[in-house]
Amino acid sequence: MLAGKRIVLGVTGGIAAYKAIEVCRRLVDAGAHVVPVMTAAAERFVGRTTFSALASEPVQTGLWDGPTPIPHTRLGQEADLVVVAPATARLISAYATGLATDLLTNTLLATRAPVLICPAMHTEMWEHPAVTENIATLRRRGVHVVEPAVGRLAGGDVGAGRLAEPADIVAAAERILGPADLVGVSVLVTAGGTREPIDAVRVIANRSSGKQGYAIAAEAAARGARVVLVSTVDLPAPTGVEVRAVETAEQMQEAIAARADVDVVVMAAAVADFRPKQAAAGKLKKHDGTPDIVLEPTPDILAGLGAAKRAGQVLVGFAAETDDLLANAAAKLAAKRLDLVVANDVSAPGAGFGHDTNAVVLLRPGAEPSTVPLREKRAIAAVVVDAIVDIRAAAGGPDN
Repeated sequence: MLAGKRIVLGVTGGIAAYKAIEVCRRLVDAGAHVVPVMTAAAERFVGRTTFSALASEPVQTGLWDGPTPIPHTRLGQEADLVVVAPATARLISAYATGLATDLLTNTLLATRAPVLICPAMHTEMWEHPAVTENIATLRRRGVHVVEPAVGRLAGGDVGAGRLAEPADIVAAAERILGPADLVGVSVLVTAGGTREPIDAVRVIANRSSGKQGYAIAAEAAARGARVVLVSTVDLPAPTGVEVRAVETAEQMQEAIAARADVDVVVMAAAVADFRPKQAAAGKLKKHDGTPDIVLEPTPDILAGLGAAKRAGQVLVGFAAETDDLLANAAAKLAAKRLDLVVANDVSAPGAGFGHDTNAVVLLRPGAEPSTVPLREKRAIAAVVVDAIVDIRAAAGGPDN
């Protein structure tokens, strides 16, 4: 989504300026052309050499020290997006009141590109009425804001005001600049492996990390969808995604049933096929001998969704296999009335459970399988969401 986009990255003078280095790296890795602009105060926290080395152009700091006589005008006119991370209370106030005192504030006033600010400051400052009103003013003008997180602050304090994580800032940039082809679409995604209790401390589980499901949820949200993520794992929630935590297959089924009337369902979770028929109330002891554990099938959530699928709804399943990948995936596609199956060989190097990368094959009814070679799971998510958009377009939308 960010490939080829020109992004001005403004860095102001706060202790969180060190995180802007990671924001810069992530934006460049995503294919963006990053132009760093630092305030004089920012240079007290991080060096310009670091940003110049990581960004697409050398750092710019002043209105008068470059070859361009009016650098703020050029920066503002050429930008696809301006990101300020961190945005201090001083910067927010200047921007809200139209006060241009340096290259960054001049650029903010000279651009018609979307602007994303990422505040970072102590809790008392973040909650001050002046800051609150300035943020409200900027929001009314259409400025995008990634609110600070709650966490450890400078000086050992804990509270609201911590700069959002770099991944969340980049995800917000993707939402702003990415294709808005899922605006108004409701999406439910499942992630992680279910855990079925054997006793009070032991479970039957699998190796699913949930990373692919989270990547799909983040991608769908970046394209404008309203996303609910039903998850068994404790990963940071993607920006703009509602997370519903569950543990067992039965809990997942109940959570999905409460939200099943959505436009798209993506069952990326690895749901256990079997569970103990009766879980022990306490902890089983080794000295009591080998327990006699009787297994029973868990609910086939995907089959139930397929049987109840309404017209226009898109249903996506995953097939994690170790052999006969295409045959098993094709059987699942037909048996469960799916619109798309994302199949992957979890025994392949770098693919499947626990990895940050994946390699998949997409199967759709009446179409040839489409192979997606090994790449980052967020890139895999983009391909999956592209396929969902194509399916919806071919069906004429949710009311077809």
